[in-house]
Amino acid sequence: MLACENDVNDVKALSQRAPGIEEGKQIESYLSQNGKVTARLRAPLLLRYQGDSTRKAEFPRSLHVDFFDDTLGIESQLDARYGRYLQNESKVFLRDHVVIFNTKGDTLYTDELYWDQSLGQFHTDKPVTLIQNYPYKQRGRYANGFRSNQDLTNIVFYNVQPGSFAILPDSTLQ
Repeated sequence: MLACENDVNDVKALSQRAPGIEEGKQIESYLSQNGKVTARLRAPLLLRYQGDSTRKAEFPRSLHVDFFDDTLGIESQLDARYGRYLQNESKVFLRDHVVIFNTKGDTLYTDELYWDQSLGQFHTDKPVTLIQNYPYKQRGRYANGFRSNQDLTNIVFYNVQPGSFAILPDSTLQ
């Protein structure tokens, strides 16, 4: 009579499903909504996790996004050292030296940011710094976040710190 012995944990591990990870290098991807190209993403490394209930993609070595207007001209750009895309929610979490700038030269800096693709908005509850280039070069520091459209033309700041300032366009000018 012969018998073999197996460790119970080894047997259980065989039935466990590990999520597959796809790896892509030198990624260039285009985002379109309603038949219009709205953005181009470039990243040196993409890790796409399959098998989870929350499908996600990770950009662990940085990413760059160009946002396009209706004529496919670049209206703003975004850089971050890390990004995570949650496909089911159409949201991107960005962190580590996040920088957004538009064609006017306005630049926004923060450590963490969310990009809601379906709404075309950025938002965060972390401190942000805005450097405005138009109509005058100005610098301001704002606490506890902001919300904005993708080209930084409609910015709402939360809990503005004393001494901070921003130059807002005059709505009465033509």
